[in-house]
Amino acid sequence: MKKNITRFGILASFLALFSCNDGNKLTEVVEVPLPTKEEKITIGTPDDIKADPGSFGITKLPFAYDGLAPDIRSLTLETHYSKHYVTYTNNLNKEIVSTEFENMPIEDILKKMPLTNIKLRQNAGGYYNHTLYFNLLTPKEQTPKDTLAGSINKEFGSFNNLTNQFKGQAEKQFGSGWVWLVVDRYGKLQITTTDNQDNPLMKNALIPGTPIIGIDLWEHAYYLDYQNRKGSYIDAFYKHINWEKANEYYIEALKKVKKV
Repeated sequence: MKKNITRFGILASFLALFSCNDGNKLTEVVEVPLPTKEEKITIGTPDDIKADPGSFGITKLPFAYDGLAPDIRSLTLETHYSKHYVTYTNNLNKEIVSTEFENMPIEDILKKMPLTNIKLRQNAGGYYNHTLYFNLLTPKEQTPKDTLAGSINKEFGSFNNLTNQFKGQAEKQFGSGWVWLVVDRYGKLQITTTDNQDNPLMKNALIPGTPIIGIDLWEHAYYLDYQNRKGSYIDAFYKHINWEKANEYYIEALKKVKKV
């Protein structure tokens, strides 16, 4: 079923996603039409969306586009999920056809690929990062429980300390990028950042590790709702973290760490 959403004033459109200039630099193209009258936009459902056939598909969004409203509204979530995420997925599938990476798990691609392959780097990172992001969103506000809750208290002192540090890093991140809660190679929880669509699985990571939470700080994730008020978006995202899913990721990540 389609929904008609009526919006007024200036609508920032993010439908032109990105281009690679000279194969060396990712540029996200943002088109901003300036309508002067009421504008109607048709919003579909997440179930309508599929990636093109290829090695990787998109994760299913288990709630409607308005499931996070008013914190993250329908148009923002629909644009992010059905345009940006799908485009990264399709581009990744095209990049790996008939290469050594075609049948690899995405984690192995990220660890083994040459960072000089800009298109593969950006699209593999964009696919992995967005898959994690959408898997970690939930309409119902949660707090950590079980194994992850105990480790947060042990390593950060309290959940509030983790929250303050995570949000602080996100506020300070300059330009497009991500902030992560990762399990490092020794099993310790750490907060780290990456630029563009890089992530802590890549060879250039400042703190290598397995992400269990990641916040997208590209403007396409929040500008329609919050414009320059990035802090409000960070608060909104944090309210909708699926800590049950993060706990699952944490337990899986612990199985891969080095024993010291």
